[in-house]
Amino acid sequence: MEKRTIGKELNFRGIGIHSGKVVDLALKPSDSGEIVFRRTDGDGLEIPLDPRSAGARNSSYLAVEGCRIQTVEHLLAALSGFGVDSLLIEVGGGEVPILDGSALPFVEALAGTGTRPVGPGKKVLKVLKRFVIEAEEASLEVLPGPGFQISYVIDFDHPAVGKQEIDLMVTEGTFRAGIAPARTFGFLKDVPELQRQGLALGGSFANALILDAEKVVNGPLRFPDEFVRHKVLDLVGDLYLLGCPISGRFVARKAGHGLHLQAVKFLLDHPEYGAYQE
Repeated sequence: MEKRTIGKELNFRGIGIHSGKVVDLALKPSDSGEIVFRRTDGDGLEIPLDPRSAGARNSSYLAVEGCRIQTVEHLLAALSGFGVDSLLIEVGGGEVPILDGSALPFVEALAGTGTRPVGPGKKVLKVLKRFVIEAEEASLEVLPGPGFQISYVIDFDHPAVGKQEIDLMVTEGTFRAGIAPARTFGFLKDVPELQRQGLALGGSFANALILDAEKVVNGPLRFPDEFVRHKVLDLVGDLYLLGCPISGRFVARKAGHGLHLQAVKFLLDHPEYGAYQE
């Protein structure tokens, strides 16, 4: 299989949902065969896409030598959906802009420019054996399976969310139509504490679904189950920290970025559970 890059440079400008700062983002075609981030607001330090340099704090981030780029998951999910695995990503700050809170703006731009091959070498990480990552009530079960399958369950004590679940085979078509448009969400009651921690400083009605004690303040929803669909979006993006497609079944219950990343790193550290295949 061939690796692919984008047809032409794409540029975005938007707010970092956590930093609250305006950020410029450029996606540049590359024949390197790798996805590399570069911060353009400092010394131009490059951060290769590598799960070992990834972490989670209300989003997923990459960090090398004290340089961090936060909230990478929506962009990575879009790249996964289009099979882009060779790209230079220039970020004019410490966070990928949130845009409308989903992956849809990235998907629409990628659909417009298309992709082109850069040469052979694309691999697929195939899950070989079952394992489970758990933390309190949350879990992520990973099993062998044909293609890329995700089952996700969330359960919030909130009348507008409650228990939602979805089970689907992730393909370019199902991702673009049913997952990419799903927006991130948050609860008004949590905002003061998040902002005290230096998070959600750029959150607004324009880039997130906001819920008060009873309802979604800034509807309408794009899907009746948009909340669980967004969790699938996050998982697709977090798994693409591997930089390649994955074949297996992922069953998530009340999970999040932390468990997603633990599963990715487990696969890297235990090759008997997952092997790269061309």
